[in-house]
Amino acid sequence: MTRTRALPPALCGLALLGALSPALSPASPAHAASWQLRWSPSAAKDGLAAFEGVEDDRAGSHPGVTHIYVQGDAYRFDMHMRDRDSSTDRQRQEVKGMRSPAGGPYLVWKKGQTWRLTYAMYIPGSLKATTTFTHIMQMKMPGNDSSPILTTSLRRYGSTPKIELKVENSGNALVGAADLAPLQNKWINVEFEMRIDDAPNGTVHWVIRDGSTTVLDATKTKLDTWLSDRVRPKWGIYRSLGDKSGSLQDCYLLLRDLKAYQLA
Repeated sequence: MTRTRALPPALCGLALLGALSPALSPASPAHAASWQLRWSPSAAKDGLAAFEGVEDDRAGSHPGVTHIYVQGDAYRFDMHMRDRDSSTDRQRQEVKGMRSPAGGPYLVWKKGQTWRLTYAMYIPGSLKATTTFTHIMQMKMPGNDSSPILTTSLRRYGSTPKIELKVENSGNALVGAADLAPLQNKWINVEFEMRIDDAPNGTVHWVIRDGSTTVLDATKTKLDTWLSDRVRPKWGIYRSLGDKSGSLQDCYLLLRDLKAYQLA
């Protein structure tokens, strides 16, 4: 007669559980949000088709001259003192929005989403901070009469030139500022992150790096970063001619290695 050896009580419980629930397995971990690369144009390969639109002398003030173009692996924006926007008290040479892939559909930013932009920027000594507005990056809702949601600007305070980021849609709330002079005539790296939402749920994070040195790392919360429809970035030079410091002159701006990530 064959005798069956009894299992210890603990193992009996495990065997019973396995028999009753053969498909039972440990719970899968919750999905962790991560940054998804959505846009990474090559200036040399994609050219201006990487953008939704190009505003190169849209008033026709400097005929026969191209102000926005590819130079090597960078996008170049030229501004001459004779250039005028459709409002003649200011100047504008900008690109707007993103196409992914280049020449393809618009990359749409909507309420409730979080996006990150990274890029390298070269601000020459000729592109000076001014007592009135000189914007080199904006976030806007499409539409000619739409006010900026936020702006990165070169502004002079007394004798001190600064680069700063303000959220105009939240009462010109200052996210951060740094001295401009040490950042000119060299490539610097910018990281910009934005949660798009009504107040108090909007957030902006802004970082400037000079090589391995973090010059500025600032975050502002409880912001209003949404108007309507959608949000899109603009890069280039958009400045007032009302400066009283004598800082206006022919100048340019260079951008390269632009990337956009969505938190998903």
